Amino acid sequence: MTMLPLFLRTKEEVEAAEAQIAEKTKRIDYFITEYTIEHLAQKVHENEYTIPGYQREYTWDSERKWRFIESLLINLPVPFIFFFENPVDGKLEIVDGSQRLRTLAEFVYGDLALGELDKLSASSGFMFRDFSEARRRKFLNRSIRGIVLNEHADDEARFDLFDRINTGSLTANPAEVRRGALPGLFTDLVIELAKDPLFVNLTPVPEKQVKTREREELVTRFFAYGDGLEDYADEVTPFLFLYTKQMNDMFSSNEDLIIQYEHRFHEMTGFVRDYFPYGFRKSPNGRASPRARFESIAIGTSLALRERPGLTPNRQQIAAWIASEEFAGVTGSDGANGINRLKARLSFVRDRLLENSR
Repeated sequence: MTMLPLFLRTKEEVEAAEAQIAEKTKRIDYFITEYTIEHLAQKVHENEYTIPGYQREYTWDSERKWRFIESLLINLPVPFIFFFENPVDGKLEIVDGSQRLRTLAEFVYGDLALGELDKLSASSGFMFRDFSEARRRKFLNRSIRGIVLNEHADDEARFDLFDRINTGSLTANPAEVRRGALPGLFTDLVIELAKDPLFVNLTPVPEKQVKTREREELVTRFFAYGDGLEDYADEVTPFLFLYTKQMNDMFSSNEDLIIQYEHRFHEMTGFVRDYFPYGFRKSPNGRASPRARFESIAIGTSLALRERPGLTPNRQQIAAWIASEEFAGVTGSDGANGINRLKARLSFVRDRLLENSR
């Protein structure tokens, strides 16, 4: 990594960087411990751990389970397990490590049979009970390190920890985490609207993305970006997390907001159905709904309707500028989440709908 020479930085810039680091530093108390595999597997088997909603699905495929057990058998290091200690009942909530822990319980207490192993080919096909008594004891006695966060780790800190641990891995994504970590009336509305038949028809997504709540992510972005970008700082995940948390609080204080937000969503989808030739697709047979394209059309439409209810644009003109290089440029992927790019794509559709409407 190339580092800029120190003399290029002013004293004020260095002080500003220090202040921001201090502000953003998570103040979390924790302790490091070690648990034997026997202890961990038993706790999972007896449902002694709390598994948050964003980790409830057991998603590891067989090969990942086999490789994890093989790593333990040959004494390779494995990642820490992260827990949160509930201050009310003292139970440990799994912040990260649910798949590993459930694999342990399935192997020790269930019927998990190992497949074709890379290093231990002679053990391929073995279940836990097939190993010698001595090997079973050695396996159960092996310890795995854990980090236990105390009650000072709030929802946001635990979410951020989970998100950063799992960046780039095949685990829960932000939409799944919000769903589990932030229950409430707004979250319920997002889940409901993501399954709306018209929205599903307008917004095709690959099956893999359906399972990872892609439509819930799009619905959340529709409301969050449409309500304003004052608190947006080029980072989507924390912005949507805080927005969802605030909206759950607002909805619980004023349930009339549910009707208002539901109306805003259905007004938008009805308009897109009537005037945009392919919905949020790029082509008539498109099987995906790119996020930047969705944001531009959905939120731009909603903003235009907010300014001029009942507007009736020219469909041919819409088809023309949707197919233009300019639209492709504002919905491209380069720097897509930067504040200026985001504002540009939201205003593009809004401005053209207002210009081309009666």
